[in-house]
Amino acid sequence: MKDTLRQQFERLGYRLVELDATLADGSVAADMKRYRALTKEQSEVSSLVETYRRYLQREADLTAGKELLADPEMAEMAKEEIAAAEADLLSLHEQLQLALIPKDPDDERPAFLEIRAGAGGDESALFAADLARMYLRFAERQGWRSEILSSNDSDLGGYKELVVRLEGDGVYGRLKFESGGHRVQRVPATESQGRIHTSACTVAVMPEPDEAEEIQLNPAELRIDTFRASGAGGQHVNKTDSAIRITHLPTGLVAECQDDRSQHRNKAKAMAVLAARLRDKDKNERAAKEAATRKSLIGTGDRSDRIRTYNFPQGRLTDHRINLTLYKLGAIMDGDLEDVIQGLQQAQAAEQLAQLEGRS
Repeated sequence: MKDTLRQQFERLGYRLVELDATLADGSVAADMKRYRALTKEQSEVSSLVETYRRYLQREADLTAGKELLADPEMAEMAKEEIAAAEADLLSLHEQLQLALIPKDPDDERPAFLEIRAGAGGDESALFAADLARMYLRFAERQGWRSEILSSNDSDLGGYKELVVRLEGDGVYGRLKFESGGHRVQRVPATESQGRIHTSACTVAVMPEPDEAEEIQLNPAELRIDTFRASGAGGQHVNKTDSAIRITHLPTGLVAECQDDRSQHRNKAKAMAVLAARLRDKDKNERAAKEAATRKSLIGTGDRSDRIRTYNFPQGRLTDHRINLTLYKLGAIMDGDLEDVIQGLQQAQAAEQLAQLEGRS
């Protein structure tokens, strides 16, 4: 293990002593938010320090085993101990490296999922509906809660645009790599000649901001319009202007919500979506500056990136960022996204590990 990594773990040992002393002070529990944050940090640091101590112990065992090699009577046992210690050290070193990878604080947050039809007309809108079904089925498998905030239906039953809020364990962390251009190749239902068409949709996944970190919107910079909701809802939606559309004038970003009968609740939800979009815009702009000299393996999050192709005639899905190809398109469109998501997460972890090694 490199000295720089050892120094990081030594510092964590000192930090654990500090945390133990702080949490032993009963007055800390008076501030529950701080207490929960410290308790979580203590648990994480304690686990890391314990793993590092096991690593040091196995290092000592390896040294002792090598010293025993000089004794003919102990040589055979020493060889077995050396082999076992080397295997354990390799495993523990990998665990420690992975634990040092910076965690995205947004990974555990709820997320807004936006799907927009792109090139391809009605077929693109139908594909947007297929993508929506795929993600909603995946959400069901995860036990997440989903809520459609707004939708703009196409004439043939697809979506020109759809915004969904998803809440549950690790929502954003699981779906954040879905942002980008999704291309489909298939014979549309409207194609009489049986020709394969190509169309596309864009997907955007944004974490819902923490209330403490949420962007404060200046009312003077907002234009708020009311209109009658479209789609399902019976006679009510035809009689009241309960739907809300909010435009952020400085950026031109727009958010709307029409799923609730209450204009007040629709406004609150639209404001939350707008805040998330502004935060996402700011985050992407900062990321673009930081990555000006090097494009990330997973992609910049640019909505124009073509990240994935769904080829229906061949039953094939290809994620172009990590050269992943799976011949199980039917299962994937039914919500089985595990292999895709794990592949993207592993690719990101490998890249971060390479950067960590480079800095070390």
